[in-house]
Formats: sequence, structure tokens, C-alpha cells
Amino acid sequence: MKLIIVSSLFCLLPQASTAFSPMQRTSVRSVLAMSQESLQEQESSMDSQKVMDDLPQMSTSMPFMARPAVLTGALPGDVGFDPLGFAKSEADLMNYREAEVKHARLAMLAAAGWPISELLDKKIASAIGLNPLLDAADRAPSLLNGGLGKVSPFYWIAVLGAAAAVDFYGISKSKSGDASYFPGNLGFDPLKVYPKDEEGKKWMQLAEIKNGRLAMIAIFGFAIQEFVSKQGVVDETPLFFFPLMETLKMYTNSGYIQ
Repeated sequence: MKLIIVSSLFCLLPQASTAFSPMQRTSVRSVLAMSQESLQEQESSMDSQKVMDDLPQMSTSMPFMARPAVLTGALPGDVGFDPLGFAKSEADLMNYREAEVKHARLAMLAAAGWPISELLDKKIASAIGLNPLLDAADRAPSLLNGGLGKVSPFYWIAVLGAAAAVDFYGISKSKSGDASYFPGNLGFDPLKVYPKDEEGKKWMQLAEIKNGRLAMIAIFGFAIQEFVSKQGVVDETPLFFFPLMETLKMYTNSGYIQ
């Protein structure tokens, strides 16, 4: 009988020793790691909830309306303006910001190019022996003013080709998975004016989007003003485009100053 009991104990010893085997210790480590990850996720969720709780309930730009949920102020120039509720998600917001930056940059180029064309078009055309594109009232060609048919088709092909190439590059860069990418970041900085510090970067991005929004309004104003007044913006507001004495002389000759 004693021999049977002793034999049974020896049989149980290997099974008891498996509790301290490397496999069991690995399982314990896995459980501990999973618990730690769960705690980190909970802390991150709590931090995110705290940030959301700290955000204003009302829109900064329109205090009488509730702030859209996705407009957290993280993007430069985000003041909670989305009265029609276009941005339903973070992905929507990024797509709209991409479109806004593209239109803003085009508008800034156009806001400079429109009056410059009215100032220099006839001089350049005369120098190289071409017909000017401005109409009889010195207005630049536009959808409302007309005159777009006078522009060479090769110009339109070149512009559309360049725009398509830039757009394709921007889309590929946005989908590259680069953590440093933000809407409009094409890496184009030939003069090295983009700041290195985070505060400077945010300031530059904010300045670009503000100037771009203003330029979009300006271009719309140029088109409507010339269509209604039938006069070029340069001729109608020479104070912004000519030296002061020349402007006063123009006003005197036109009867504004007696």
C-alpha cells in the first residue's frame, strides 16, 4: 500500500512542476502585457474625452450655433465654421481642407495676376507683336467679361497639364502614409522660408490659409465688380496700383478732383 502511494506521488510531481514551466511564465507575461495595453488605451481614451470636454460647445465664428463635432480647432484656421454641416467625419474634414488649400493657393496667384495683367498686358503684347487680351474697357478675360476665346489653346493645355501633374503628386503624397504630412504639404519650399519649430510652422500654415481665404473673396469681388461696372479694377481703384501723385493726376484729369 505504501509503495502505491509513493508511486502516485512521483507521478504527480511532473504535473505540478509544469506550473513553473517557461510556457506558463510566457502566458503570464502575455496577460500582464495585455493588461498594460488595456490600461494605456483607457488612459488615452480618458485624455481624449478630457480634451473634448475642454472644447467650447459653441462655434467661435458663429457663437449662436453649436460647434461641429469634427471641428476641434486642431487645424490652423479652424474656427468652427461649417453651418451647412459638410464635414461629417475626420476623413471628410481632411478632404475639404485639401480642397480649400488648393483653391486658396490658386486664388492668391489669381489675385496678383488679375491686376498685373491689366497693368502689363498691352505693353507686353505690343513689345512682342501680339494682340492684347484685354477688352476695350481694359478688363481681363473671365467668364463674366468674356474674351477667354482669345487665349491660345496651347496655354490651356499647358495649364491643365501642369495642374493635373501637381494634383496627382499631391494625392500620391497624401496617401503615402507619411506621418509628417498635412493637407497641402507638397514639400515645396525652394527659398527655405518654412520654419523649423512647431510654433513657427503653425503660424505659417495659419497665415497661408487666412491669406488664401481673403484672396478667394478678392477674386470673386474682381469678377463681380468688373461685370457690374464695366471697368477694370485697376482703372477703377488706381490708388492701389499706381504711385500717389500719378493717381491724383488721373483723378484730376477724370474730374474727381476740381
